[in-house]
Amino acid sequence: MPSNPGVRLIRDERLTQAVDYAYAAVADIPVRCVWVAGACPLDLDGKTVAPGDYAAQSHQVMRNLVTALDGAGASLTDIAKSTVYVASSRQADLVTAWEVYREYMGDHDAPSTLLGVTVLGYTDQLVEVEAVAVVRA
Repeated sequence: MPSNPGVRLIRDERLTQAVDYAYAAVADIPVRCVWVAGACPLDLDGKTVAPGDYAAQSHQVMRNLVTALDGAGASLTDIAKSTVYVASSRQADLVTAWEVYREYMGDHDAPSTLLGVTVLGYTDQLVEVEAVAVVRA
């Protein structure tokens, strides 16, 4: 996946390098910002896919995120910051969702927050990803 020269990922050597994300991102101007609503595991009919399956829902979420970004003229490599929400208190479920997220992000390890939440907005929804992207103007 080609990198976006408008987004510079910061990996500070004073912080542990044992994480698979950059600690910060800098967007040099001029840029166009894209805020993406939380991508949900919904199909075209608005139904939640794969109830109970964190990995399958994560794949649907990432496909929907790619589509939303594309509609705004952006791609995954334009993401400057994301948040991954997982409806679970089990760390293993968070890791499952994170591994799918990382699979799609490839080498673009933009700053991201991964967190477990009590409930998400749609029936049977387990995963949601929101993002801010920066595209060179």
